[in-house]
Amino acid sequence: MKRVLIANRGEIALRILRACRELGLETVAAYSQADSLALHLPLADDTVCIGKHSYLDSSQIISAAMIKNCDGVHPGYGFLSESSDFALQVEEAGLCFIGPAAPHIELMGDKAKARAAMTAKGIPVLPGSDGEVTRLDDACDCAERIGFPVMVKASHGGGGRGIQIFDDEASLRSAFEGLRNEAEQLFGNGGVYIEKWLDAPRHIEIQVFGDGNGRVIHFGARECSIQRRHQKLLEETPPPGIPVDRIRGLATSCCEALADLKYSNAGTLEFLFQDGAFYFIEMNTRIQVEHPITESVTGIDLVKLQLSFASSGHLPLVQSDICFSGHAMECRINAEGRNFQPAPGPVNQYRTPGGPGIRLDSHLYPGYVVPHQYDSLLAKLISTGSDRAECIARMERALAEFVIGPLSTNIDLQRLILRDARFRSGELDTHFLEGMKK
Repeated sequence: MKRVLIANRGEIALRILRACRELGLETVAAYSQADSLALHLPLADDTVCIGKHSYLDSSQIISAAMIKNCDGVHPGYGFLSESSDFALQVEEAGLCFIGPAAPHIELMGDKAKARAAMTAKGIPVLPGSDGEVTRLDDACDCAERIGFPVMVKASHGGGGRGIQIFDDEASLRSAFEGLRNEAEQLFGNGGVYIEKWLDAPRHIEIQVFGDGNGRVIHFGARECSIQRRHQKLLEETPPPGIPVDRIRGLATSCCEALADLKYSNAGTLEFLFQDGAFYFIEMNTRIQVEHPITESVTGIDLVKLQLSFASSGHLPLVQSDICFSGHAMECRINAEGRNFQPAPGPVNQYRTPGGPGIRLDSHLYPGYVVPHQYDSLLAKLISTGSDRAECIARMERALAEFVIGPLSTNIDLQRLILRDARFRSGELDTHFLEGMKK
C-alpha cells in the first residue's frame, strides 16, 4: 500500500494523515464542500471533493479513491467506519479497507447478535432478551423476568442514540412500537432488544487488535464513565480502583473470544461494571475517539499499527511486547452551549496549551469556522503523568491555558469535573454529571 484515501474529517483526518506521513504513505484527503477550509487539506498530497456536506456516500468515496489511484481507504471513526457494506464495497473495488473485516463489522454492528456471540464465547452480558424482540408481549415478559427498570436499545444504534429506559410495564407498552419506528428512521433497521438497567455502573472498555488468523492482543482498559447523553466526555487509563488482575483477566477473555472469531485490525469491547461484575454491552469495530490515552501509556501508535497491518497483513507485536506506564486522561472539547446544544461558529481566538505530558489533537486554527453540519468535537486534550494525581494536575493546567473563542465550549465544565471530590477519589459512574447538578 502506497497511497491512502482519508474518508473522514476533523481531528481524526489530520491524525490519520500524520500517521501516513510517518510511514511514507501518500495521502488523498476526501472532503465535503462544507470542509473546504479544513486544516488537513493543504497538508495532504492530493485532495478530492466528494459532495456538498456528506461523508456517507460510499460510491463517491470509492470513485474518488480509484480516480486518485489510491490503494487503501481509512474511514476513521463515525460515518462509514462501521458499515460492513462499505467495507465490502471497498474490497470489491480492489482497494484495502483499513479496518476490520466486513463480516466482523456486520456481526458486531447488530448489538443483539453481538450479545449472543459474546455469550457463546463465555463473555458475561447484561441480563436481557435472547436476541431482538419484535412483539410487545414478549418485551413485557422479558422485562418482568429480569426486573424493571430496563433499557430498550436499537440493535443498530450508536452514538448514544436509540436507548430508552422504562420503570414499569405501562410505560413500556405505550412506547414500544414508537421506539421500533424510531429505530427504523434513525438507523434503517427497526430491531430492538432489552437489557437490565443498572443504577450506578461504570463504563469500561478493552482495546484489542487481531491478526485475522486467531491471534488477538490487548492494550489494557479505559475508563469512560464521564458521559452526557450516553456520549463520552472524559476518558482515562487505567481505570481507577479496579485491580490490575481483574482488568487483565477480562482482557484475556476478550482476546480469546475474538481469536476464535479470527478478528482482524483494531476493535474495542465495551462493558458496564457494577458491584464487582463486568457486563458486555457492545463492540466498536474501528479506531476509537479516545485511542490517544492508550497510546500514551503503551508508547504504541495504534493508527500506524492499523495502516501497517492493513498493508502487510502482519501483526508485529505479541502480548508480552505491550507494557504499561503511568496514567493518561483525555478531555473532549466540544462546541457546546447550554444543555449541551451544539454551538458552531468562527474561531477568532485560539491559544493552545503545552508543557510536559500534554498532547492536543485538533483541527482548529485562528479564523476557522466550525460548521453546523457535523459533530461538535473541536479537540481532544490529553495529559499523561506518572500517576493519576500528576495526570489530573497537568490536565487542570492545560485546560486553564486553553482558549477557544468566541464560540461556547465545554472547557469550564471539564474543569468542574476535575475539581469534583468524587472524581478525585475515583468515585465514578455513568450518572456522574447528574450528580454534579444536584
